[in-house]
Amino acid sequence: MALIADTSISGARVAREWDALVRIYGKPSCIVSDNGTEFTSKAILKWANENGVEWHYIDPGKPQQNGYIESFNGRLRDECLNEEIFDSLADARRKLALWRYDYNHVRPHSSLDNKTPAEARRALEQSKGSAPGALAQLETDHYQPQGLSL
Repeated sequence: MALIADTSISGARVAREWDALVRIYGKPSCIVSDNGTEFTSKAILKWANENGVEWHYIDPGKPQQNGYIESFNGRLRDECLNEEIFDSLADARRKLALWRYDYNHVRPHSSLDNKTPAEARRALEQSKGSAPGALAQLETDHYQPQGLSL
């Protein structure tokens, strides 16, 4: 949904990014994360409470409890972070945005019946409609490299 590159990311920054994601995709009922300081901060606890979003923390040292994100993180590391040399923070943001676009809009995923995530989302919206709280209507299908594309 978002790849954020910066020298440091605070809980307050994570909460601001979640606000932007909620405007785009709708509010999730639950978020699962590890116990990193940015996710256990007062800012995140406040954000989750104010937005009525359950926040579930995996057990320390048990990344298998969040297998989907661990798989994604491995793919991001193998295909982008280990393959690229970043000359600057701006260069890292640009390369992450390009990788994210390719991942979501170009390459098919076998777990999605060989559709891209964007195609699978559109197919779900067409077959079931947008269920309240499940999928928010997209304002555009065009990739926009500003905002949360990093």
